[in-house]
Amino acid sequence: MTKVLITGGAGLIGSFVVRKLIELGHQPIVFDSFTQYVSPLKSNYQKYLKLRFKDIENSVIFERGTTVDREDIANVMNKYKPSKVIHLAALPIADEAEKHIEEAIKSIGIGTANLLSVIKDCGFVDRFVYISSSTVYGDFLYEPAPEDHPLNPIQRYSLVKLFGEHLTKVAGLRDNIEYVIIRPSAVYGPTDVNRRVIQIFVENAISNKPIILFNKGEERLDFTYVEDAAEGIVLATFDPKAKNQTFNITNGEARSLKDIADILKLYFPDLKIEVTSKDAVYQRPKRGSLDITKARNILGFNPKYNLEKGIKKYLEFSAEHYAEDEAKKEILKSRIKL
Repeated sequence: MTKVLITGGAGLIGSFVVRKLIELGHQPIVFDSFTQYVSPLKSNYQKYLKLRFKDIENSVIFERGTTVDREDIANVMNKYKPSKVIHLAALPIADEAEKHIEEAIKSIGIGTANLLSVIKDCGFVDRFVYISSSTVYGDFLYEPAPEDHPLNPIQRYSLVKLFGEHLTKVAGLRDNIEYVIIRPSAVYGPTDVNRRVIQIFVENAISNKPIILFNKGEERLDFTYVEDAAEGIVLATFDPKAKNQTFNITNGEARSLKDIADILKLYFPDLKIEVTSKDAVYQRPKRGSLDITKARNILGFNPKYNLEKGIKKYLEFSAEHYAEDEAKKEILKSRIKL
């Protein structure tokens, strides 16, 4: 049994990573501040937090703390002495980072620096896994974008994420800390509470609210079902061949926002879709498909959920846990059998 510390382990991706680790017989230690990044008036955070750890709660060690406080990290590290650390803790929403840049710098930049400093001093961690973002590429110059695509972030969030990558590489070079860098993209799935685009679209469809497609719904992203993202992270955490490597962990195929709306229209024929040529509020990089050949060849990474399968699974969860009453649940469940 390997002890694995997961910072931000109570989050969407972290909770799925925890389940994967338990399936493999490892001991996950969740280190999390249990922070809500969206207004509690618009969030199911408390409800979904319980669902994230349903049936596995007794197999997980939970420790509350923040990576911004070096003492918090040092105390937990020295208490449990994990040999692997997966670093997910961060302000997780790019748009929120634009509004709260100081918090983004602290949670991503200072948090990563603190964690690497503690790992250097403790001496028992044999691999550090830093979860970055595909937004570090900025506007894609070509696609599918491989790991050696030029890095030119155009958002504060992605700039700080890239800073975290550099901190990780320097620690590897100067302090001999073995690392892996992961670049996920547009992760979605059950228990998401941070108002990402697929969550918004799914919940609007269930609540009979319109879906608004900015820029005519032409924006394309490499949407990645959360279970696939977690699988790739765990593979990279344990594979000896991943040492000091960077991987795109995504589905490997970009799809448009209009594609999402069209899939949901199959389940909700009366769904209203409003198309506008206006851009969304925040400028986002122009992205597309990412090249996952390296992850396939080295890690054996093989994503199982394309957009159609991922959305169906998300709807199955939402029918059970998001619908307001039993009658609506049954209606949703009958539709999802399509």
